[in-house]
Amino acid sequence: MPAIEVEDLRVCYGDRKAVDGVSFAVEPGEVLALLGPNGAGKTTTVETLEGYRSPTSGAVRVLGWDPITEHRKLVSSIGVVLQRGGVYPVMSPERVLKLFASYYTDPRSPAELLELLGLEQVAATPFKRLSGGEQQRLALALALVGRPRVCFLDEPTAGVDPAGRIAVRDVIASIRGDGVAVLLTSHELDEVERLADRVVIIDHGRVLAAGAPGEVGGGGEEVRFSVEGGVDIAALGAALLVEVISEGPGLYRLSGSPSPALVAQLTAFLAEHDLALGDLRIGRERLEDVFLRLITKEPDE
Repeated sequence: MPAIEVEDLRVCYGDRKAVDGVSFAVEPGEVLALLGPNGAGKTTTVETLEGYRSPTSGAVRVLGWDPITEHRKLVSSIGVVLQRGGVYPVMSPERVLKLFASYYTDPRSPAELLELLGLEQVAATPFKRLSGGEQQRLALALALVGRPRVCFLDEPTAGVDPAGRIAVRDVIASIRGDGVAVLLTSHELDEVERLADRVVIIDHGRVLAAGAPGEVGGGGEEVRFSVEGGVDIAALGAALLVEVISEGPGLYRLSGSPSPALVAQLTAFLAEHDLALGDLRIGRERLEDVFLRLITKEPDE
């Protein structure tokens, strides 16, 4: 049984459809990233799963429970990371973890969580004096203290420094290995590519694409390159018999599937026109590029 089930979910605020027919599932031990621009319906979807909003129609289940009618059963089995806040400003990480641990019958050790999230050196520091990244790591520790079976993570690496990001990634990988289902939202798509097993991209309350980060949206292999000073894309396209797409000053992408012959033709054209090839990258379309391509389409396109 999936840990999270969303079936044709619709949530309306008056005449506005915040969520319009969204469906997906998250299995135990899976990390799914719910992506979309601001206002896409991500927060409404997650709040419905957490039991704080009621569906207009459709159904959601978390660990087999209805988040509204069976909320009391659910709360002890989920962990929630908010992007900001949720802790009294004068409480220290050690103190607030001990407080939260007292709410559960079999909590994780606060000392273990402080070590796991790299918070030992600031264990006695008031929350308001922690850096943004330290506050976010503490939020993750609080979500884990009750040994949840499902975690909802809102921007888990927002404001976190590089060392902290590694710690957060390691923790998420660890709980996934323990069979915890993780639903995260994030605008940091490079992090999503590292963390998520699958992604669901939504906009205007509808699912645009779903799948593995390297395959979502039907993005295939591609050639990207840069040329100092730029290149005549019409002439290059005619020579290569593919469309050349400009992605910024001196940055280009070829629409054709990469092959040794295509790359050889590209380098030969540049050499013939005395143009210096900069970066050359051959591989799958990046998640960020897929995301931007999908959300810039018209809703009915």
